[in-house]
Amino acid sequence: MRTPETLLEQHGPREAMDYDVVIVGGGPAGLAAAIRLKQRAAESGAELSVVVLEKAAEPGAHTLSGAVMDPGPLTELFPDWKERGAPLHQPVTADQVLFLAEGDGTAATPAWAMPRCFDNHGNFVVRLGHLVKWLAEQAEGLGVEVFPGFAAADVLYDDQGRVTGVATGHMGLGKDGQPGPDFQLGMELRGKYTLFAEGARGHLGKELIARYRLDEGREPQSFAIGIKELWEVPAAQARPGLVVHTAGWPMDDQTFGGGFLYHLDGNLVTLGFVIGLDYQNPWLSPFDEMQRWKTHHAVRQHIQGGKRLSYGARAINNGGLHSLPKLVFPGGALLGCDAGFLNAARIKGSHAAIQSGMLCADALVDALAAGRAHDELSAYPEAFAASTLHAELKRDNNFKQWFKKGPLIGKIGFGIEQVLLPRLGIDTPPWTLPRTTRDHEALKPAAQCRRIDYPKPDGVLTFDKLSSVFLSGTNHSEHQPAHLLLTDPSVPVRVNLATYAGPEARYCPAGVYEFVPDTAAPTPGAQRLQINAQNCVHCKTCDIKDPSQNITWVSPEGGGGPTYSGM
Repeated sequence: MRTPETLLEQHGPREAMDYDVVIVGGGPAGLAAAIRLKQRAAESGAELSVVVLEKAAEPGAHTLSGAVMDPGPLTELFPDWKERGAPLHQPVTADQVLFLAEGDGTAATPAWAMPRCFDNHGNFVVRLGHLVKWLAEQAEGLGVEVFPGFAAADVLYDDQGRVTGVATGHMGLGKDGQPGPDFQLGMELRGKYTLFAEGARGHLGKELIARYRLDEGREPQSFAIGIKELWEVPAAQARPGLVVHTAGWPMDDQTFGGGFLYHLDGNLVTLGFVIGLDYQNPWLSPFDEMQRWKTHHAVRQHIQGGKRLSYGARAINNGGLHSLPKLVFPGGALLGCDAGFLNAARIKGSHAAIQSGMLCADALVDALAAGRAHDELSAYPEAFAASTLHAELKRDNNFKQWFKKGPLIGKIGFGIEQVLLPRLGIDTPPWTLPRTTRDHEALKPAAQCRRIDYPKPDGVLTFDKLSSVFLSGTNHSEHQPAHLLLTDPSVPVRVNLATYAGPEARYCPAGVYEFVPDTAAPTPGAQRLQINAQNCVHCKTCDIKDPSQNITWVSPEGGGGPTYSGM
């Protein structure tokens, strides 16, 4: 197999384009930063070139979120967003927080005990992919160059170790890594500063955090997997603006997780289940837990008789304030969920992404005006520390850690922080619950855990993985190299299958990993791991949860992956 260096020697040099700012990721954070940069430049009359790279075929096609959105940061970015036609159509009309028990048992949280993080007054139920598409249009209208279908594959560094841009992935490589007849060399996009807004567990962000030790002295980041469906329901069942969150069943007391169900306009319901990736039982399947959750009466009553329209899955950050890495490094910064700004207690990240993008853009404009380039934007973390976003994350920082202690202690501890302390005039808890374990370290050997046998899907309310992936519109070129890399190909069978009963086949929500008979092995009954990379919905769960940390997610060809429509 040819190495990238050999490809450059034979086909290079790569074409290069120079900008003031290069932004990797066309989601809320990256686009907000680009827009703010152009707004600030227009105010001062300065010329500022900005490019946004988005690996999806079009803006919003890889965007997946609940989503209930706090419009505050968007209003700061565009005070006239209503007049501009931003797709925030459905205000929240009611909140419910339910605790579910097996057998359709349901207990509703009374209004007086409702945690303030679940108060969605003034928020909107949105289809975030539609909002991202709208943001891309606003950015382009301001002169931002938005390049969809271009996946940033490599970070560029200078001799001093500073980030100077990124290189896009090569197109037209065969499975063996060699150029095919349609081969095109990737190109370099160079910037005075490069911002990374790839979403949770961004593969370049992961590289930067390791290279510059940005997480040194921080608590380890923690993640969850969110599995989501979009349904069209009978008009009689539609309750536009109703927001429902659930805890309890089907999770056991040792597993962090819960459901969400939001009524949009147009007889649409978006629902999903979130499970912390620090779960212990390797027999657990997040996809099947979500399907099982839908059978509870409290959920079923909203979608029964409806039609499932779309499906998707995505890892999300939920480590909180003390898991945030250092945000800056020479030549660039981390934005949004690439850093981990999502507020798990509020189950909201889009407002945080937008605000982080604006905070960074303000620091960057001042740096460029001062003639600086490729240094650390220290004003960005300083501005974050003084921001309302920092105060919000600090206030809700203990959410996951309380509920890791069990439902009863979680309700008491977090209730004290969210209900009692505010009534005593204390806005922020004076304590922090620490966490030291990484998600992949939590998995126990299969022999020590209860096996979970999930019911077969009925094809009406519950479904299998492959029919679900079909609804995600996922597609990858059959001939490209696999973008899911094994450091040691023997580990999946020798370690993961032997010790953990092959958790890859269960934690992946898209059927990418299968253990199948190894007909070439001399030992009867031997198995091997088959990787169906074409099914990958880019959720990054495998990169996070693999107990051996043997799987690395890298960018496939640009334009591949899911094609979500307003998810």
